[in-house]
Amino acid sequence: MKSLMAGLATALMIAGPAAAQDYPDRPLMMMVSYGAGGATDFQARIVTMTSGNEDALGQPIAIVNKPGAGGRVGWNWLATQADADGYTIGAYNVPHFIAQSIKGGVEYSADSFEPIANWGADPAVFVVGADSEFDTMEDVVNWAKENPGKMTFSGAGLFVGHHIAALQLENAAGVKLAYIPNNQGGAGAMKAVIAGEVMGGVNNLSDAFRAADAGNIKILGVFDTERSDFLPDVPTMQEQGYDIDNASVNYRGIMVPKGTPQEVIDKLAETVPAMFQNDRVKKQMKAGGSPMKVMTRDEVREMWNQRQETLEKLLAGL
Repeated sequence: MKSLMAGLATALMIAGPAAAQDYPDRPLMMMVSYGAGGATDFQARIVTMTSGNEDALGQPIAIVNKPGAGGRVGWNWLATQADADGYTIGAYNVPHFIAQSIKGGVEYSADSFEPIANWGADPAVFVVGADSEFDTMEDVVNWAKENPGKMTFSGAGLFVGHHIAALQLENAAGVKLAYIPNNQGGAGAMKAVIAGEVMGGVNNLSDAFRAADAGNIKILGVFDTERSDFLPDVPTMQEQGYDIDNASVNYRGIMVPKGTPQEVIDKLAETVPAMFQNDRVKKQMKAGGSPMKVMTRDEVREMWNQRQETLEKLLAGL
């Protein structure tokens, strides 16, 4: 019996590293906390499209959408129910999930996940319908001052990048706005602007770029410290006299649940950044107006820590 148990133990010791070495040996699933058609979903499908290549993971990644409550539904699921086996991964949005964990009412924090790599940095922009009477942020702010609390505008949810930008605008411009979170995420928020259901909106640059190109909206300002190469003619909020930094810029990337085997994390961290740098990926992201910012696991961890500190101060002040 002792020799049998010893043999089994030896076999398991051999099988463990071999299994890790073979990872992944089947398709992966990536959870996106927002609905199909929004910027996160759109970009996630592009950046994972080469995962099946031999020089990438060698296995495809299927996208599964779990939208709701500004991302809370999906991230709660990833933190508490998903298998931490390396075959269930998730897309993150920062400042979204960090800000939500600071405000409470969720079952996750930055400690619930392990970062893998970042693919993009998407600033928020202020948009209005193509036929709107507003042509500048000054027009918007002046109207809002004359009509406190009546300027309706949409965003993807509470304490997501859009909401952070809205809070910053209220504070910097000294106005009270009527922020309306859309339960269909960024895509639903943009549809509300185009349909005239709200007077304006804060949305992702990438969503707005495509909508403006179609002639459906006007983009009045960028919530970042520098103009975007995709919108060189649109001034930042700072340029228009509003003291607003880049705290709302939407970083997107891949993470896994805490407890995922370290050797799996290491394999993903080594492979995924190069996958994001694929020429096909970069070409399609550029065509879709989606700014890229590839960051390694260590760089993402540092960014998460910085955002945690920044958002704790910002949300306490607002």
